[in-house]
Amino acid sequence: MVAGGHTRIRPFNTRETYPEQNLDNDLCQAVVAGNTVYVRGQIGQDLDTSESVGIGDAEAQAERAMANIKMLLEEAGSRMEHLVKLTIYLIDPRYREAVYRTVGRWTKGVHPISTGLVVSALARPEWLCEIDAIAVIPEEARA
Repeated sequence: MVAGGHTRIRPFNTRETYPEQNLDNDLCQAVVAGNTVYVRGQIGQDLDTSESVGIGDAEAQAERAMANIKMLLEEAGSRMEHLVKLTIYLIDPRYREAVYRTVGRWTKGVHPISTGLVVSALARPEWLCEIDAIAVIPEEARA
């Protein structure tokens, strides 16, 4: 879907995604603007079913978040090796080591920049970590 001159990957409405909340926002999982891909914060959630996965397990949630990021980058025409920035949100600093080990497996040899934050909560109480990403689409992939 193209809106505002940018490609929107996997558009959705929060009405369906968060039925327990009184929301009605049109969002998407990723936006391609020029040669840059912006990926929405990913959590332990199956993108096709919206079901939470890895409940109670920060490492499993980080694994799913990174798998989602990989899938969304590929749908946008990019790849994991084109990651430039990650932002990692944790609800407890004790999850840092497990989550960062998981992220490190997915980014081995890539060397993106990264910011880590500890926050009081995420959108749902079962979510322990959230990861958003920015990547580029290399020139040869756009040709």
